[in-house]
Amino acid sequence: MRCVWCDSEYTFTGGERMSFEQIFERLGEFGCPLVEVTGGEPLAQKNVFPFIAELCDRGYEVLIETGGYVSTEKVDPRAKIILDVKCPASGEAERNHWPNLELLRPDRDEVKFVVADLADWEFANGVIAEYHLEKRAKEILISPVFGIKNLAEIAEAVAASGLRVRLNLQLHKYIWGPDVHGV
Repeated sequence: MRCVWCDSEYTFTGGERMSFEQIFERLGEFGCPLVEVTGGEPLAQKNVFPFIAELCDRGYEVLIETGGYVSTEKVDPRAKIILDVKCPASGEAERNHWPNLELLRPDRDEVKFVVADLADWEFANGVIAEYHLEKRAKEILISPVFGIKNLAEIAEAVAASGLRVRLNLQLHKYIWGPDVHGV
C-alpha cells in the first residue's frame, strides 16, 4: 500500500501482533501525518480507544472508519469519524447503532451509505432526512456497490435529489479490478 500523503510504501502482514510502541515506530518510518483506523469494526477491538487517543496525542490526524454498530461515544473527540450506515440490501441494517448519528459533528465527521439498488438509496434518503444529516455531518457519501448493473440509475437519482451528498465510487476497483489489493 502507499500513503496518499507522502507516497511511502508500507505493508502490515495479516495477523501480525504488534505493541503500541511497535506500531508507533512503524508509523514514524512512514513520515505520514494521517492515520485511518479501519477494518471490520475497529471499535469492537479492546484497546482501540486508548490507541486512538495516543495517535491524537502524538499529533496524527486520525480517521476512524466504523461499521456503525458500535457506539462512537468513547472515541477521542480529536479523531474524525467516517460512520457507515448499513442499508437493507447489506442484510445488516438491523445492526445500525442509531444513536451514533446524533453524535456526528458537522465540522469533521462523515456518514457513508453503501447502496446496492434504488431501495437502498431511498432508505439512505429517509435516514438523511430523519436525522438531519445535511446539518449534522461534514460529508454524506453515497457509495454504490462495485459492479452493480444499475449504477447510472442510482447516480441519476442521487443527482436529482438535490441533497448535499457525494457519490463515492471505489475507483481502485474500476481502475485495477475488484481483486487487486495494495493499490
